[in-house]
Amino acid sequence: MAHPKQYTAFAFTEKGGKLQKISVDWKDPQEGEVVVKVLACGVCGSDEFVENVAFPFINLPTVPGHEIVGEVVAVPQSEKLWKIGQRVGSGWHGGHCLTCDTCRSGIFNLCDNVAINGVSRDGGYAEYATLRSEALLPIPEDMSPSEAAPLLCAGVTTYNSLRHMDVKPGDLVVVQGIGGLGHLAIQFANKMGYRTVALSSSADKQDLAKRLGAAHYIDGSQEDIAQALQKLGGAKVIVYTSQSSSMLESMIGGLAIDGQLLILGFPEATPLYLPSLIGKRASIRGWPSGTPRDSEETIDFAKFAGVKCMVQEFPLEKVQEAYDNRAKARFRGVIVPK
Repeated sequence: MAHPKQYTAFAFTEKGGKLQKISVDWKDPQEGEVVVKVLACGVCGSDEFVENVAFPFINLPTVPGHEIVGEVVAVPQSEKLWKIGQRVGSGWHGGHCLTCDTCRSGIFNLCDNVAINGVSRDGGYAEYATLRSEALLPIPEDMSPSEAAPLLCAGVTTYNSLRHMDVKPGDLVVVQGIGGLGHLAIQFANKMGYRTVALSSSADKQDLAKRLGAAHYIDGSQEDIAQALQKLGGAKVIVYTSQSSSMLESMIGGLAIDGQLLILGFPEATPLYLPSLIGKRASIRGWPSGTPRDSEETIDFAKFAGVKCMVQEFPLEKVQEAYDNRAKARFRGVIVPK
């Protein structure tokens, strides 16, 4: 398809700096790559990793953005799966090597040499993005690109982790935090048949939580969280989405026998009284987002079950505003290049 000789992107060019507008020379895709015209790119809290150069493999300047929905505009002659004009998406998982022991075990998103969109390779804060072919998934044409984009990170992280926990329909599942991750986790938990509890630190989001599908709401500022959860029978799974660690001890107290505390946010370090896990055979687990196939299944389930990501759109020229307000957007900021 027709394309410019150069296109606009926004990159972090120095550690701790602001996003800078840059011009990128067009490059035809190499074998194993495709180029997409970006239709939408979610703004995720983990984009901070690039600003702060949190990993040794980050080399600035880097264009952030790993919740990418786009239209394929260029493919190499060797490409057999993706076609010009097709709508596709790509999330945190930006490619894998196929040769390490982890890949040979089929766990591609934990590849020893994994590529990460918007972190180890340029991402979607741009008019165009070059993506690895194996990191793509199809996006339905009748789904809003803005609503689909956050499902490729926040969505797959919540849905994919929940479906891998030891939990069955009717069990008590608690979602701590009603933000970008939490508002999706409540919907997924409800649609998957779990008795869903929303937990926040104020009463402000009670009505929203009920509309999203929560059967119960606990205001942590007014109730003892552990006692409130035990009155409901104890939580089989608690989905912890916060960056604060202040409620972690209470979460453990609210678990049922064989309960699981699922860490999806990035809480700061905190001392925990771990022996309290022993008497309940409880566990603390983490879960990464998933493979492109996991993201595809997340999209399919969300479309079938009516799970909706609540988004706030920003034009590409206001990407810094979107990034600065990533924690305040209701509930996911999304960049929509024109």
